[in-house]
Order: sequence, then structure tokens, then C-alpha cells
Amino acid sequence: MTTEATLPPLDEILATARVVALPLAARFRGVEVREALLFEGPEGWTEFSPFVEYDDAEAATWLAAAIDFGWMPQPAARRDAIAVNATVPAVPAASVAGILARFDGCRTAKVKVAEPGQRLSDDVARVRAVREAMGAEGRIRVDANGAWNVDEAEHAIHALAEFDLEYAEQPCASVDELAELRRRVKYMGIPIAADESVRKAADPLAVARAGAADLLVIKAQPLGGVRRALAIVAEAGLPVVVSSALDTSVGLAMGAALAAALPDLDYDCGLGTAALFTADVVSPPLAPHGGMLPVGRVIPDAALLDEHAASAERRDWWLARLGRCWDELSRRL
Repeated sequence: MTTEATLPPLDEILATARVVALPLAARFRGVEVREALLFEGPEGWTEFSPFVEYDDAEAATWLAAAIDFGWMPQPAARRDAIAVNATVPAVPAASVAGILARFDGCRTAKVKVAEPGQRLSDDVARVRAVREAMGAEGRIRVDANGAWNVDEAEHAIHALAEFDLEYAEQPCASVDELAELRRRVKYMGIPIAADESVRKAADPLAVARAGAADLLVIKAQPLGGVRRALAIVAEAGLPVVVSSALDTSVGLAMGAALAAALPDLDYDCGLGTAALFTADVVSPPLAPHGGMLPVGRVIPDAALLDEHAASAERRDWWLARLGRCWDELSRRL
């Protein structure tokens, strides 16, 4: 947690806690329904939604971010709207146009590649379909979520280079692999971005010190909140893209607060992911219009919280997880 924040009593968090389950338009990151726990603090509504496979030590950092956003005033905004990218899951090429149509006015697309069970030819076909749909002026970035080894990544980047990539995000899992790959493909002029090597690392600055990336992809929840993320960016000294963790509109507002507070923001951000949902807790959802996302807090709609409430079993699972993560944070203070 940030040094300015204090840990509110667990009962105070539980008093407003709501667990929701939101369906997705297409399977994304192995998920078809996204679960999240929302609660309200003195500063407004906030979100705790670490992915279900994360352990309590990792998830507790997400809770620190949620508490910081709900209980502490956020850094001043330098902009009132954020340019965002479309996000294309690992869908068949024939489904690409339908996905892109959900992202109003976005001129950049992040395309998921290296999906388990798929082949490089599937990635090539998907990226080709994105290029055809967006035209020559569209920007395309690919995200492998660390699934390739160095040789596989080098081969894949060669195969995808004809589509004029803006950058390749987390092509390999480790910092050493990223550094080696960056050395190998530097002549091609395709930058390497690090995501998991920042948000899941014990030392989020290691990738910058190793010269293993040209830019960082940062997310507010996994890094412990807006202020902590800003401090990491300042120390890393690299350009950044602010992205979501498949958040509801409440969590996206936290990401937008981070993007708005950055001194420099040269890339479109991955905060348009509400467009991937078929339902949300805010009406209208915090989705892109004209390729832009407004900056500001949002308030969930009570009827939508009821309509999309998770089952009693899943609610109990999330509340138990919240309690364990609260205990973990209390030990860190």
C-alpha cells in the first residue's frame, strides 16, 4: 500500500461489498465470465479483481490498489480523456471485424497471439485480418503473454513483421529472454514491451535496468495503485502504456486516473476493454467513443449490481479471499 494510505477496518469494506459476474463477448485470457468485487470508500467506488488463479500474496497488492483508490484522493489529472486501443482476443480471423466494431473510433489494436492450442498460422491470419480491417493507417501491437521462448518469438515476429507492428508485448516470459530477443530483433525496428515482467515481478524495475524492453505496459491494480505505479514509471525512465486487467468500468476508472496523471503518454492505452463485455455495472459502460475514454470516477447502477450479482457460492469465495488479503496487508503495515 502507499505510505499515505491506512488500512480501513475489514467490516467497513464488507459493508458495501458486491460481487459481480460479467459475461464477455468472446473468450479472453481463458475467461468467458469475469468476476469482480466492488466496494465503496470515502472517495468513491473501487474494484478488487485479481484473477482467480493468483495467490493471496499477489492478490493482496490488488487490494492495496482498491483501498488506495477508494480511500485516498488521487494525483491530479493532466488530461481529461485518454486515447485507447481496441483489444482483439485470440478469435478466428473471420471474427475480427465484429470485435473491432465494438471499439468505436479506435485506430490502434492490440491482438492476442500465442494462444494455447493455436498455431502461428492462426496468429498470422488474425493479425492480417486486423490490418485489412484497419487499413494502412491503423496501428497494430501483438501480445503473447510470455508464451514463446526466444527462438519461437524471433520466428513469430519475423512472420508478423509484414503487418507493420507498433510493438510486441511480453513475447517471452523472463527478463533475460526479453533482453536476448530485443538484441536479436533490434534491426527490424519492432520495439519490445514488458507487461508481466513488470506487474508480476518481485522487482518491477528489473526489466528496465536490464535493457530488456523499449516500453512498459503498466496496470493500476497489479502494481498496488495509481501512486505506486507512477513511482515505478518515474524510476524506470521508459515510455509506458496503461492497460486494464479486464476490469469492470469501476476498475477502468482507476486505470484512467493513472493514465491521466502521467507526465507523458505517447501511446494509446489498453483501457477500452469494457467493449469486450456484454454487460457492465455502469450505465453506460466506460467504453471508448471516438477512440477516447473520459477520465473520472464512475458510480455503479444499483439495478445492474443486482442483475449481475455472482452466485452465493462465488460471493462467499470472493469475500473469503478479501478477508485473507486484508490480513496479508495488515501484516505488511
